[in-house]
Amino acid sequence: MAKPNDKKTLVLLGTGWGSTTILKTLDTSNFNVVVVSPRNYFLFTPLLPSCTVGTTENRSIMEPIRHIVGRHNKDIRFYEAQCTDIDPKTKQLTLQTPDDTTAHISYDYLVVGVGGTYNTFGTPGVQEHALFLKEMHDASKIRRRLKDTIEKAAFEGISEEERKRLLHMVVVGGGPTGVEFAGELHDLISEDLSKWVPGLAKQVKITLIEALPHVLPSFDPKLIKYTEHTLRKNGIQLMTGTTVKRVDRKSLVVRDTKNGSETEIPYGNIVWAAGIQAREFAHTLRSKVPDVQNNSRGLIIDDHLRVKGAADIWALGDCTVSKNAPLAQVASQQG
Repeated sequence: MAKPNDKKTLVLLGTGWGSTTILKTLDTSNFNVVVVSPRNYFLFTPLLPSCTVGTTENRSIMEPIRHIVGRHNKDIRFYEAQCTDIDPKTKQLTLQTPDDTTAHISYDYLVVGVGGTYNTFGTPGVQEHALFLKEMHDASKIRRRLKDTIEKAAFEGISEEERKRLLHMVVVGGGPTGVEFAGELHDLISEDLSKWVPGLAKQVKITLIEALPHVLPSFDPKLIKYTEHTLRKNGIQLMTGTTVKRVDRKSLVVRDTKNGSETEIPYGNIVWAAGIQAREFAHTLRSKVPDVQNNSRGLIIDDHLRVKGAADIWALGDCTVSKNAPLAQVASQQG
């Protein structure tokens, strides 16, 4: 790709919190800036759980990247594509467009902000049967599934046992996403379903499963105590110190970490919010410098966000391994 001037080319991979923050503050007069991402908008992820129940409309938490760039008078190029490979020696990236066309671009400096994806921890059946909450299409899928489940449970011809199963909503993961989604589910039941289908609303059960002894394990103990008290007060069953062994089509098997006992739990919907892992490109980059990048969780960076073992490459957010919590606020501050 020919450079239009003598300025160095800075390529940003991703349109998440970190990359977007850089875009808003970067002086593009110093660089030829290129943004590459399969998602052409910024997603305000803290409100994603609200979209699953209709509290917040999808479009209100999506901002087109070109709108951000235009509003801040930035001179950049944007490519809607997935970065699939990198050659750190020649400083060349391989891109794959939505129609599977392959393209190549060069960089002088590279910032990797590709984010993370859900982590199933190899638990059997999760990929096949669980719902996830990481992208906008995930929230839309959960919203449709919730509506369909309620309508199925409204049929008079089904058994009470089947109705009870359908109306059992299981959330796996006691982090911010899981706790927020469980709260949104409760609000949907108490504020909306109680008016639309009062008979069914009384039968809906929400269970929140967390492997550690408490939800929100990385937060202040006072906040943890308040959160658990509020969840229980709202009728949400907390199963802490509990791991998921497998997920089947209509039930899951959990294990108590204290006594080792296993229990099968029927469910109507299961939302998996139990953790994140770096996306594939982070591991592709890791493979180019395996002697240094030896952590399977993601890219190892130093205090200046430089990717160890790779010249002129920085990384931030969920695709990295650092001492910081994997939160939107952290990625934004890194940017």
